[in-house]
Amino acid sequence: MTLEQLPPGQRAVICEVTGDEALRARMLALGLRLGREVAVIRRARLGGPLQVRIGTTDLVVRRREARLIKLTTPTA
Repeated sequence: MTLEQLPPGQRAVICEVTGDEALRARMLALGLRLGREVAVIRRARLGGPLQVRIGTTDLVVRRREARLIKLTTPTA
């Protein structure tokens, strides 16, 4: 599953960030790191960005970038 596919209110763990090196570096700087739990708070209409939460930080991520972030379900 990718971050773009994660339904609002559900949580998952980042397992891979694909894309070029510049994008991976940007995602890392924003806190989107492997092993971090992420949740989608809301989705903008008409293919707009996603509001996501990592820990206590909220971010807005473009959908095309969210497609490059692979997720797995969290373990209890």
